[in-house]
Amino acid sequence: MTQLTKILPISAIILDEEIYPRKGIDHRRVGIFAENIRDNFKFDPIEVEPVPGRPGKYRLLDGAHRWSAYKSTGTEKIKVIIKDLDGYDPLLYAATKAIGPKQLTEDEARATARRVYTKNSSLSSINIGKAIGRARRTVDTYIADLRAAIHMDMDIKVFRMNRLGIPQDRIAKRLGLVRTSLHYHLSKMAALPNSTNADLSRGFTIAQVAQKHGWTDPMVWSLALEDKDDLERFTKLDWGLRTWDLWQWSDCDKRFGDDWPGRIPAQLIAHILFYFSKTNDLILDPMAGGGVTPDTCLALNRRCWAFDMMDRIETRPEIEPCNWSLPSDEKLSWPISSKEKPDLIIFDPPYFNKKAGDYDKKSISGLSKKEYLEFLETFFVLLRHNVKKTTRFAFINADWRNFQNTPAAEEIYKGGILINDYLDILKKTGWYHTHIIQAPMSSQRFNAGVVSAMQKKRILGVTSRYVIILKQMG
Repeated sequence: MTQLTKILPISAIILDEEIYPRKGIDHRRVGIFAENIRDNFKFDPIEVEPVPGRPGKYRLLDGAHRWSAYKSTGTEKIKVIIKDLDGYDPLLYAATKAIGPKQLTEDEARATARRVYTKNSSLSSINIGKAIGRARRTVDTYIADLRAAIHMDMDIKVFRMNRLGIPQDRIAKRLGLVRTSLHYHLSKMAALPNSTNADLSRGFTIAQVAQKHGWTDPMVWSLALEDKDDLERFTKLDWGLRTWDLWQWSDCDKRFGDDWPGRIPAQLIAHILFYFSKTNDLILDPMAGGGVTPDTCLALNRRCWAFDMMDRIETRPEIEPCNWSLPSDEKLSWPISSKEKPDLIIFDPPYFNKKAGDYDKKSISGLSKKEYLEFLETFFVLLRHNVKKTTRFAFINADWRNFQNTPAAEEIYKGGILINDYLDILKKTGWYHTHIIQAPMSSQRFNAGVVSAMQKKRILGVTSRYVIILKQMG
């Protein structure tokens, strides 16, 4: 680990919530620090690291409250220590620095342990515990369900993929099984849920049953909700059903999907499934990310074929690897050959320039605006050529405006990608919208300090997100 001390403009430093171990900024503490700064008290330099994919930008590793205090006093430049973590997890490093003088709360420690372990399951409970100031046994309880999911045995993998309607030849290929071995595992499928169902009938909670048997919560929900209709499933899952074309939630349902950049609420996917598909329909998710769509399909009794560029066979056997070609390559290709076509496509791609540093370098999020739109156009054509005429298409995306540090009145159209741009490309490629549903992101992602600074500068933030439902004409 190396470091360099330097003077940086405070505007070049950002607070990246993906590697910040606390739930928010303590504004009382910031106020105290601001008074100390006005009294010429000298603080230790804050620690930062370069933001991946964003030259000239640095994200905080230690000193968020000091940084906020400097900003509130109008300080333009500050001394920082630029760290090269040399592969060490930045969240874990930030958690190490947050142990004193103010300890992480129990919720913060648990959330940090889970986020770190999800990214790197090779880390031991001892190493995580040292970073967050907790005992090994405590960390074990924090990550027990995650660890169980990672060590999912072959029977459960087969059961999960089979329940999502993945054909046997693809299950065998994915899991490296010969046909005779696959048939052996499939022969156990009828009896496999018996002990799980027995515990459910005794009144154990979904989480308790999942942890005991090494299943994921969505798999247990798929059993617990057997023979229920969609309305009953929504009630049992405690998802209030939105009747109008405004779908809004304050947070993602943590039971569904992994902790993932740009994680989408399972409630949103569930509403798309409720209104635009039927029980046992085949759903296609070409960029499945953290697995929210297949998890939600398990809970709502839909089949699902999911693909993603990141291969996680131990934790996500149902998400088959597919590295969609980028515009610079020859052409896009369809990942499978199958007579069966999806009834519904759910396409929630990485949004342009949003969290590009957190995704793989080959993610479309890091493309230029021109390349990003060209990719979507080519991809929409590819979808049309590989689905039924009756297939519905749910495209999820958001307005993108480069609003950071720019007063609303000074923004220019050519600097953004708005819903009209997507609609133009969709129509050009033969997709015609039947519904445009507003599903805004929660404004709670902006902390009070950020909101105050935006208001002073008349900056208009972005929470817009749309679900565009489409069909082919004719």
